[in-house]
Amino acid sequence: MSKIFYNVTVKVEHEIHDEWLQWMKEIHVPDVMKTGKFLESKICLLLGMEEEEGITYSFQYIAADMETFQSYQSEFANNLQKEHTDRYKGKYVAFRSLMEIKEEF
Repeated sequence: MSKIFYNVTVKVEHEIHDEWLQWMKEIHVPDVMKTGKFLESKICLLLGMEEEEGITYSFQYIAADMETFQSYQSEFANNLQKEHTDRYKGKYVAFRSLMEIKEEF
């Protein structure tokens, strides 16, 4: 069974960056982790990106397997994403990607 790597890339406007990042660190990411569906999480700043329109981050989560990730999607994802959208609508862009971890070294 392979672990699942869930990545959420977010570009956030400069004017809300500090408050948004604090909220992500103190509220959102801990709420995602409290679901019990992920083994670990990381917040990464993307380097070398155009920053005129905003600052880009990658939020990375590791799930034990696809079944666990799908359980997160069906039980928790919509409410957590809605909370973020309601709070910061029009101030960010985001996209999500899902990968299967084939090997770890």
